[in-house]
Amino acid sequence: MGLSISKKILQSHLLDGDMTTNAQITIKVDQTLWEDLTGIMGAQILESVQADKVSTEPTVFYVDHNTLATSTENSDDHLYMRTAAQKFGIYYSKPGNGICHLLHCERFAKPSQVMLGADSHTPTSGALGMIAIGSGGLSVAKSMLGEGFRLNNPQILNIKLTGQLRPGVSAKDVTLEALRILSVKGGIGCIIEFTGDGIQNLSIMQRATIANMSIEMGATTGIFPSDQVTKEYLKAQGREQDWIELLPDADAEYDKVVEINLSELEPLAAKPHMPDLVEKASALGDVKVGSVFIGSCTNSSYSDIAKAARILKGKKVHKEIDLTIGPGSKQVLEQLIHDGVLADLVSSGARILECACGPCIGIGQAPPGRGVAVRTSNRNFKGRSSTADAFVYLVSPETAAATAIMGTIADPRDLMDVTVLQDCDEPAVYKVDDSMMITPDDVKDRHQIQIIRGENIVPLPERGALKETIRATAVIKLGDNITTDDIIPAGSNILKYIANIPKFAEFTFCYTDPTFVSRAKELKTSVIIGGDNYGQGSSREHAALLPMFLGVEAVVAKSYARIHKENLINYGILPLVFKNKDDYEKLDVNDVFVIEKVYDQVDKGEVIVTIPEKNVSFTALLELSDYDKRIIKEGGAVNYLRNKLK
Repeated sequence: MGLSISKKILQSHLLDGDMTTNAQITIKVDQTLWEDLTGIMGAQILESVQADKVSTEPTVFYVDHNTLATSTENSDDHLYMRTAAQKFGIYYSKPGNGICHLLHCERFAKPSQVMLGADSHTPTSGALGMIAIGSGGLSVAKSMLGEGFRLNNPQILNIKLTGQLRPGVSAKDVTLEALRILSVKGGIGCIIEFTGDGIQNLSIMQRATIANMSIEMGATTGIFPSDQVTKEYLKAQGREQDWIELLPDADAEYDKVVEINLSELEPLAAKPHMPDLVEKASALGDVKVGSVFIGSCTNSSYSDIAKAARILKGKKVHKEIDLTIGPGSKQVLEQLIHDGVLADLVSSGARILECACGPCIGIGQAPPGRGVAVRTSNRNFKGRSSTADAFVYLVSPETAAATAIMGTIADPRDLMDVTVLQDCDEPAVYKVDDSMMITPDDVKDRHQIQIIRGENIVPLPERGALKETIRATAVIKLGDNITTDDIIPAGSNILKYIANIPKFAEFTFCYTDPTFVSRAKELKTSVIIGGDNYGQGSSREHAALLPMFLGVEAVVAKSYARIHKENLINYGILPLVFKNKDDYEKLDVNDVFVIEKVYDQVDKGEVIVTIPEKNVSFTALLELSDYDKRIIKEGGAVNYLRNKLK
C-alpha cells in the first residue's frame, strides 16, 4: 500500500524505532516554537542546564498571550525572554507582531518539515504540509537542544473532505462538524490527515483553522497536503523557495476514514463547556448574548475578519452587545487598514484589540458573572474566559458577526445575501515587514548579552530522584475530561505570576477546589485521582509543574491526554493508569497510598498500590518507554538534561 503524507514525513525524520509497530518512535525536529507563557520556561530551562545555544532552526519566542503589561510582572517577563533569546540564538517576536501560530504560517512553516511547539495549537502550521506538534516545554527544550522527539507511533485518521462550502459556511464549521463526529477524545493517538477533492477550494487560512482545532479532538496533530494552494500562499508571502509538493500516494493506507461533505454543512456552534457539544446555529436563536469576540489563532486571518466586516457593513452592533475584534498579526492589521475594512468595523461599533491572543486565553474582555459570550476561539472550557461561571459558545466569524447584530446567536444566511462574502479572499500578495522580529543575525556577539530578570522571575523549582518508597495521601478526586484550565486557570490576574512558581502555585485548582493548595501543603506528599482524559487542553506544563511543587508524587487516572501525560513524566510525577477502571470507585480523598520497591515496579510497568487503612490494594499500569522510565527515575527532564550535558 502507498504512504500518507504523515507517514512520508515521519519516515524521512525517523531517528529510532520501527514504523510498523505501535511502539515509541523518535523523530528529528527541524523547528521549535514558544510563546510567552511557555517561553519564559524555555529560557529558564536553558539557564538551568547551562546550555550554550539552541540547535533547531528556527527557534522562535513569540510574545502574544499576556501582552497587556498591567503590572511590571508582564514587562519583566518580556525583557527576560528578549535578552535570553539574544543570548541563546533565538528569534524574538515583539508584542504586537501577532499570534504565534498565524505568524509561523506567514514566516517559517515549511512543507515536509517537523516542528515542535510549546503550545497546544501548534498544529496550525499543518495547513502548509508540515507535522507540527504541540508539546510540553521540557519536551520542546529537549528537541531545542538537539534531542529528537519521542512519541508513540501514531495511527493516521483520514478526514476526507468532499464538495464545496456554501456561502455563509466556513472552515470553522468544518472543524465543529468533525468534533461533533469524533468528540474531544476521538483523535487520541492519531494524526488527522485531511484529503479529498474538497480541500482544493480551501485557502491556507481556512486549512489553518481546521488544523488548529485538531488538538480539540485529542489528536497529536492535523495536516494537509502541500499542493498548488500551498505554493500560491508561500509565493504571496515571498517564500516560494520554501515550497515542495507533498501529496499522499493514490493508494495511501489509513487506519480510519471519516468523510465530510462540505456542501451539506451549515453554520454550527459549540455550546458550553466543551467544543464537541455542537448544534446548528439556527437552533440556538433564543440564546441572548452579551459579548462577541472575533479573533484568536483559529479565526483571525484577513479573510476571517473581512467576511465579518462585510456582514457588519452599514449595520450597527446590537446595543446590548460588546463586539471586539483581534487581528491575528500586524500583517493582517495593516491590510485591513489599507483596504478600509477596519473603518467599516469601527463604524459598526466594533472595538479593535491588538494583535494578540487576548480574550481566547482569558486576558481582557472577561464576561460578567454568568455572562454569555460568543467567540471564534477554539476552546470554551469553564473558566477559560477568566469568568468562572460564564457561558461561552464557539462559532465562525460569519456567525459571530450576525450574532453581534441580532443580539442572539444567528445564522448569517438569515440576515443577508451571503453570496457577497465570496469576494472576501486573502490578499494576492502580502505586505512583508519583519521589523518587529529580532533575529539571531541582529546580535553581534551573543556571548556578551546579559540576561535581565525582574524580581518576579525565580529559578525553576527542582526535585530529587524518584523515591524508593512512596507514601502519599489522596488530596483530590476528579471526574472525566479534567482540563489543564481546571488545574491552573488562565486570566491576566493569574498568568502574570507564571515566572514565579511559588506564587503561581497558589492558584492550582483554585476554581475546582479552593482548599487544594492549603491541604497539599499540609500533607507535603500527595496523590491526585482522575477519570478519563485527564489533563486535556493546553500544553502548559505548569499543570504538572505546580502539583509537583506542591508535593504531588503520582496521578492515578483512567486515561490521560497525550501532552499532559508527557508533562507529568517530565516533572517526575508517576502517571499511573487503573488496570481495572472499577478500582476508581474504591478510592476516596484522604486515602493513604503506599507504593514500595518503586524502581522495580517502574521497570516492570505495573505498580501495586496499597491503602493499608482500608486493607485495599489495586494494580496500576505505568505505560512508559525505557526512555520515559529513565526520565522518571532521574526525577524529571531538567535533571536528565543537566546530567546529559555534563
